[in-house]
Amino acid sequence: MSRKLIITFEGIEGSGKSYHIKNVSKYLKKKKIKFITLREPGGSINSEKIRKLILNKKSNFNQNTDLLLYLASRSENVEKIIKIHYKKKIILIDRFIDSTLAYQHYGMGINKNLIEKFNKYILKNIRVDFTFLHTTSINNLKKRLHKRKKLNRYDNFKTTFYKKVQKGYIKISHKNKKRYILIDSNKKIAENKKIIINKLNKLLNLKND
Repeated sequence: MSRKLIITFEGIEGSGKSYHIKNVSKYLKKKKIKFITLREPGGSINSEKIRKLILNKKSNFNQNTDLLLYLASRSENVEKIIKIHYKKKIILIDRFIDSTLAYQHYGMGINKNLIEKFNKYILKNIRVDFTFLHTTSINNLKKRLHKRKKLNRYDNFKTTFYKKVQKGYIKISHKNKKRYILIDSNKKIAENKKIIINKLNKLLNLKND
């Protein structure tokens, strides 16, 4: 029987995290293992409404409003989805608590302790079990964003912002190395798919195909 874990996929824009969470979803379906997937911002009905506000290119919220909107979206997900499935199904999340620290603290300079207190208040006894942290070069980030048909507000920041966020992610991972594996998205996709699936099998006590 597979372990019922919360597994997050983190990284800046163009780092491949969304691609790999989809690949993991296909793999778990093939294995007939129960799971759910979420994205942040977004997820529940109310969270998806908040997502539209945050990512709309016409929005011009200040950084504190952005933070509170992200936290509001997370609160809805925790109450409406995560609590219901916690320890009952595998929960895959495309960005979660680490992204708030990386973007809002390391990227925008909002107080770290404030963010951590809000996260603890919202999550209570819920804990992330493992994180795949995707990294990429700024050149590849630019190339991948250029290929996108639609760009949202968070796809249009300056290069220096993404550099700060990625460095922030790496700092976060260094504080609890056992919970993280770094996925270098500059490498071939097939190579990273293999690394992720192999690690997933170990986490869930599954046999390699």
